[in-house]
Amino acid sequence: MLPADWIVGQIVLVALWLVRSLGPDRASNLGAAVTPVIGRLLKQNRIGYDNLKAAFPEKSEEELRAILRGVWENLGRTACEYACMDALWDYDDARPNEGRIETHDVPLYERLRDDGKPAIFFAAHLANWEIPAVAAAAHGLDMTALFRMPNNRFVARAIQKIRGRTMGKMVPSGGAGVLQLVRELERNAHIGMLVDQHLHRGVDVTFFGRTVKANPTAAKLAREFDCPVHGARAIRLANNRFRLEATEALDLPRDAEGRIDVQGAMQMMTSVVEGWVREHPEQWLWLHRRWR
Repeated sequence: MLPADWIVGQIVLVALWLVRSLGPDRASNLGAAVTPVIGRLLKQNRIGYDNLKAAFPEKSEEELRAILRGVWENLGRTACEYACMDALWDYDDARPNEGRIETHDVPLYERLRDDGKPAIFFAAHLANWEIPAVAAAAHGLDMTALFRMPNNRFVARAIQKIRGRTMGKMVPSGGAGVLQLVRELERNAHIGMLVDQHLHRGVDVTFFGRTVKANPTAAKLAREFDCPVHGARAIRLANNRFRLEATEALDLPRDAEGRIDVQGAMQMMTSVVEGWVREHPEQWLWLHRRWR
C-alpha cells in the first residue's frame, strides 16, 4: 500500500505541472477565480472576517466582505504563481517599466550587494510574499531565507525545487535553521524572514491596537551582529504586475548600553508591517489566528 504522503505529493506535483502549463497570467487568474469559492466554505473564512472586523471597526460589513474576498483571491493567485515563479520574475534594468515587475530600489540592492557587510530583511505575508526573496537573489545579494517546511516531505521537495530556481538559499525554520542564519551573517551575507506570524514564546508587540506575540529572531540577530535591518514587500498591481519596495535601514531602538532593544525592534518592524497592511488590506493573509 502506498503511503498517504506519497499519494498527496504526487497529486501536488501533477497540479503544479498543470498550473505551470497555463503560464503565469492564466495560472494567477485561475487561482483568483477558484479560491474564493472554496474559501468561503472553510473555517478560515470566519477567522478572516473576525480579524478584519476587529482591525477595522469603522468599516461596514459590505466593505469587510469585499476585503475578505480579495484576501482569498490574493491567496489563490499566490498559490498558482508558485508553479510559474521563474517566469513571473522578468525585471530588466534596461526595460524597467515593461515587465511584470517594477521597482526603484535597484541602487539599494546594489549597495548592499557590494558593501561586504551583513544585513537582515524582514517581510510579511503580503501580495506574493515570495517575490522579495526572488528580487534579492536576482540583484546579486548573497541571500538565505528562512521558511516553514511543509509537513509532507514530497510536497516540501517539490516546493524546494521551485524555490531553488529563483530564490537563492532556503533554510527551514527551527533551531537548525536559525544556526544557519547565524553562519550566514558571520560571513557577511544577507538573510530574510517573515515576521508576521504568531510565536507563543515570542515577545509582546502591538498590532492593529491589540497585543500579539512576535518571533524575535530578526531582532535578536540584529542585536548580536549590530547589522542593518530592512523591510521588503511586494504590492500586487493590476494586470498581474507587482511593485517591489524595500526600506532603508530602520533606526532601531537601543537600550542603555547602546545595543539594539529586541522588543522595541520587533515593535518597529511590526508597525512597518501594519502600515503596509493598512495600505492594501486585501493583500495580507488575515486567515490565520494572529491574535490569541
